[in-house]
Amino acid sequence: MPLLLLLGMTRWTSDYDKVLIANVESDLRIAEQYLSRIMRTTGDELAGVAESVEFAAVLDAPPETQASFFAGKRQALGLDFLTFVPEGTEARWPVIRNALDGQAATAIDLFGPEVLASFPGALEQRAKIDLIPTRAAVPTDRAAEDRGMVVHSAAPVRLNGKAGALVGGILLNRNLTFIDTINALVYLNAITGGDRQGTATLFLDDVRISTNVRLFEDVRALGTRVSAEVRHAVLDEGQTWLDRAFVVNEWYISGYLPLRDSFDRPVGMLYVGFLEAPFAAAKRKAYLTMLAAFAGVLLLSVPLFLWLAKGVFAPLEQMTQTMRRVREGNLSARNGVRRSSDEIGQVAGHLDDLLDQVQDRDARLRAWAEELEQRVEDRTAELREANAKLEDTWRQLVMSEKLASIGEITAGVAHEINNPVAVIQGNLDVLRETLGARSAPVETEIALIDAQVGRINSIVGKLLQFARPDDYAGTDEAVALAPVVRDCLVLVDHVLSRADVRVRADLHEETPPVRIGRGEIQQVVINLLVNAVHAMEVEGTIFLTLRPETRDRDGALLIVRDTGPGVPAALVDTVFDPFFTTKQAEGTGLGLSISQTLVQRAGGRITYRNPPEGGAEFSVWLPAA
Repeated sequence: MPLLLLLGMTRWTSDYDKVLIANVESDLRIAEQYLSRIMRTTGDELAGVAESVEFAAVLDAPPETQASFFAGKRQALGLDFLTFVPEGTEARWPVIRNALDGQAATAIDLFGPEVLASFPGALEQRAKIDLIPTRAAVPTDRAAEDRGMVVHSAAPVRLNGKAGALVGGILLNRNLTFIDTINALVYLNAITGGDRQGTATLFLDDVRISTNVRLFEDVRALGTRVSAEVRHAVLDEGQTWLDRAFVVNEWYISGYLPLRDSFDRPVGMLYVGFLEAPFAAAKRKAYLTMLAAFAGVLLLSVPLFLWLAKGVFAPLEQMTQTMRRVREGNLSARNGVRRSSDEIGQVAGHLDDLLDQVQDRDARLRAWAEELEQRVEDRTAELREANAKLEDTWRQLVMSEKLASIGEITAGVAHEINNPVAVIQGNLDVLRETLGARSAPVETEIALIDAQVGRINSIVGKLLQFARPDDYAGTDEAVALAPVVRDCLVLVDHVLSRADVRVRADLHEETPPVRIGRGEIQQVVINLLVNAVHAMEVEGTIFLTLRPETRDRDGALLIVRDTGPGVPAALVDTVFDPFFTTKQAEGTGLGLSISQTLVQRAGGRITYRNPPEGGAEFSVWLPAA
C-alpha cells in the first residue's frame, strides 16, 4: 500500500508539473503573439502613412512642416521615432535596405547610444539601465546597459518622383506600458495571475529592460539579469526554456523565448512566468491529505490485519522455533499448538507426531550405537593385544635366528683367533725370558704387544659369551635390584669421575626382587652406565630410576637416561643388533646385544627411545621372582 501510494503521488506530481509547464507554454505563446501583433501593426500603420496623400504633400513642404508632420504622426502612432530616409542613403539595418529596395519590413534590432542620440526625445538616456548584481548570473564587468532594443519598421516611398523609406520604431527599454499590456493579456485568470503572481519581462541580452517583476515592494527589477543556466539554454543554444527558474528573489514556473534581430542573431528574450509557491503549497496540501487518508485507512485496517495474521503466523512461528530447537539437539521440543480443524493446526499436530517418532528412533539408535561401540572397542583391544604378542614373538624369533647364525660364526672365528693369539703370547713370553735385561730398550713395544694380545683375548671372550651365553650364565636367583645398582655405581665411579658425569638416582626400595643371575644384571647395568658416559664424552648427567611396574605380570623397571646426543632416528631400530656401535675406534658393538640376550633369557625386555627432553633412554623390565 505505501508503494502504491508513492507511485500514485509520483505520477500525480509529474502530471501536475506537466500541466503547469503546459500552462506557462500557452502564456508564452500569447506574449509572443502580442509582440508579433505590435510588429505587424507598426509595419501596417507605417505603410499606410508612406502611401498617404498627406505624406506626399509633406515631401515637398519646407523642413519645418515636415518636422511638425513627423512629430504629430509619431505621437498618433505611439512611436518613439519617425524619419524619412532618401534613396541612395547607406543603410545599416536590413529592414531599411529592404524598404529602399521596395519591400516593407519590420524587425527587432539593437541601437547603440550614438544612434539613439540622433533621434529626438533623449532616447539614449531612457535606454540606459544600471546593472544590478544578480545571484547565479554570468559574471560581468559592465556597470550599465546603454543599448536600446527597438521594434522598427520601414516602408518604401515612391511619391512625387521621390524615392526612399519611411522608418519608425518603438524603444522597448523601460517601456512599462508594453510589458504591462502583455501581463494583462496573459494573466487574465486569477489562478496564475492574481496579486503579482504572474510576471512578464523583456530582456536585452540577459538584462531586464522592461519587467513587472519586483525587486522591492514598489521597485521593478530593471537591470537585474537572468541566471547563467537560462542564458546558456536560450541565448547560446537558441532553445525555448519551459521549466522552473529562480527569478530575482523567488522560484517561478517560467517560459523564456529567444528574440532574434534582423541579422538572425539572438539579442534578447521574452519571458512570462508565475509564482511556484502557491502551487507547491497546493501540492503539499494534497500530499498531506493523501497521507492523512492513508493513515486513517491504516488505523482502521492494521488491527484487523494483525488479528487475522496472528491466527496464521503465530503457529508457523511456533513450528519454526520448534524445528530450530530440534536442529540444536533438543529432540523433546514440541509445538504444543492446540489441535484445531484448520490446516495449520493439523500440520502442527502431525509435526509433533513425527517428532515423537524421531525421538523414539533416536533413542534406540543411540542404544544400538553404544552397544556396537563397546563391542568394537572390546574386539579392538583383543586384536591389539594379539597383535602386540605376535609382533613381540616375531621380533624374538628373528633375533633368535640372527643370534643363532651369528653365534655359529663368532664361535668359529673365536676358535680360529685363539690359536694364533696363543702362539703370539707364548713367543712373546719366550722373547722376554731370552732377552732378560737386554729387553729394556724395547720394553715399551713388548708391553704394547702384550696389552693388545690381552685386548684380543678380551674380544674373543666377549664373542664366546655372545655365541654361547649359557656357558657364562650364573645360577638364577631372586635378586633385589636396588643394592645391585648401587654396587654398579661404585664399580664405575672412576669412569664417572674421569668424565665429570653426575648421577641422579631414584631407587624405590619396595621394587620386587627379580630372578636373574647377580653377575648378569651387574653386567647389563654397568654396560648401560659406561655406554651413557661414552655418549656424553665430557660432562653430563645420568638419571637412574627403579620402580615397580606391572605389565602382563608384576615386575621391576630400571630406566637409564643420559643427557647425551642420543641415537639418530634412522638407527633406533638397530641399537641392539650385534656389532652395532657408535664408537668405531673402541667398541665391538656386542655390549647391548649381550645385554638384550641376558635380559630376554630372564624373561624380561630391554628397549630404547629418544625422549622429548633429549639424550638416550634405555628401559629394562624384568618379571618378579
